[in-house]
Amino acid sequence: MTPTRRHLLAGSAALALGRPFLARAAASADTLRFIPQADVTILDPLATTAYTTRNHGHMCWDTLYGLDEAFAPSPQLAEGHVVEDGGKHWTFTLRDGLLFHDGEKVRAQDAVASIRRWLPRDSHGQVLAQRLQDIKVLDDRRFEIRLTRPFGPMLDALAKPWSYPCFIYPERFAAIDPTKPFTEVVGSGPYRFVAGEHVSGAQLVYERFDRYSPTPVGKPSLMAGPKLAGFRRQEWQIITDAATAAAALQSGEIDWWETVTPDLRPLLARSSQVVLDEPEQLGLYASLRFNHLLPPFDDPAARRALLKAVQQSDFMTAVAGTDPSMWREGVGVFPADTPLASNVGMDALTSPRDLDAARSALRASGHFGAPIVALHATNVPNQDALMTVGIDMLRQLGFATTDATSDWGTLLQRRANTSPLNQGGWSVLIALFSGAEFMTPAGNVLLRGNGKDAWFGWPTAPRLEELREAWFDAPDMAAQKTIAADIQRQFFVDVPYIPLGQYLSATGYRKDLTDIRRGIVLPLNVRRV
Repeated sequence: MTPTRRHLLAGSAALALGRPFLARAAASADTLRFIPQADVTILDPLATTAYTTRNHGHMCWDTLYGLDEAFAPSPQLAEGHVVEDGGKHWTFTLRDGLLFHDGEKVRAQDAVASIRRWLPRDSHGQVLAQRLQDIKVLDDRRFEIRLTRPFGPMLDALAKPWSYPCFIYPERFAAIDPTKPFTEVVGSGPYRFVAGEHVSGAQLVYERFDRYSPTPVGKPSLMAGPKLAGFRRQEWQIITDAATAAAALQSGEIDWWETVTPDLRPLLARSSQVVLDEPEQLGLYASLRFNHLLPPFDDPAARRALLKAVQQSDFMTAVAGTDPSMWREGVGVFPADTPLASNVGMDALTSPRDLDAARSALRASGHFGAPIVALHATNVPNQDALMTVGIDMLRQLGFATTDATSDWGTLLQRRANTSPLNQGGWSVLIALFSGAEFMTPAGNVLLRGNGKDAWFGWPTAPRLEELREAWFDAPDMAAQKTIAADIQRQFFVDVPYIPLGQYLSATGYRKDLTDIRRGIVLPLNVRRV
């Protein structure tokens, strides 16, 4: 980078931050300045699977249990549990002395109400709900769950850190319909959301909640172990221009940039004051999601036709760069190199790509030239890169493609629209999830084929649902692998989405930060040395 270019970047960072470009020494040692991957446009973690909202949730609320980076659950707000009646009777006890941010005690009543709100939203919770006989409060610190059938991943479900974590809210908030998101934040976690300093599209502020009681057990990783507020204050600055973010990180105006774009990794790697890190070893799983309610993708023949055209490496180089060590192709239903990954049916994605064959298949299905709408968030670099490739492919296949560009917040609102295209509906979008979240059928929300209760796109796939249910009851890993192979075989018949690959995403932070959690990019426990 030339000196002139560096000077221009510094100047643009100053404008973006809305104040003079500060020297590192001038920054408050007890304030962390963090750039999230996108704005937090929804404050209710059960109203969206957007990871920005999830991260906001982990700052403000706590869960009963937390998974470590080896995916083993351990207590958080819970003190422990007892399992009886062959796995059909669970009794949970909360730790003593837990408080919400308004000073009220965290009680079993709050936990029960929170679990009830979570059950219909989460992919684990929906299965648990089908087996639920009763859930009731025993006293202020104890509650019980009685089941009609055992639910093996009970603790995994309550501990999951990814989409729709089972956060514990005050009872009055837990009673709110998650389809009508709450906007007031009264948390149970290590940081308190400062609503008065929230500026949409510009800044979120969190302050340490001094009365938070971290779990006394476990080692911090993923969302297990003590959750510590290493800073008195955190300021999340919304900077969508990558060059501006890089300049701010280099100069020390910003401490941490959540998602470094691949084109700027070499620049930041040369900085002696910046650390590039990859805490999530399974990276991100990318996919092209269809709207199954509207033509043409209500027809599985049209969805299957696209399989012949998708070149995963094209999508991966666009989002993660030309270094193949940063991404994987040949990715199916489950992330590469995970226990349930297999080659079953993978010829659909790994055989030679053939656009002519895809066009012929679309003609045979009667959908060649059909109008479609692609939701395209241009202010989130990974979304932008992937959908840009996707739109080019769709147009080459002959679709009359409308490139519905917008910001991220608008996309999150529009993807819930089930109306026809001329009334704000949509046809395809990019879905990005943690690779770790998609390791099993329980976590892969895009596999659900339960119609209106499925994730956005709303596929109906009865056979996939049967296989997924069977997986929950599989007695061992061998049986799970057999069912997972059957799921992938059926997947290429139903095609609820198309996998686009798996890639590592670098995060960048100043070298004076330490105690970075592994398994997730999240500014908990981090402190300055």
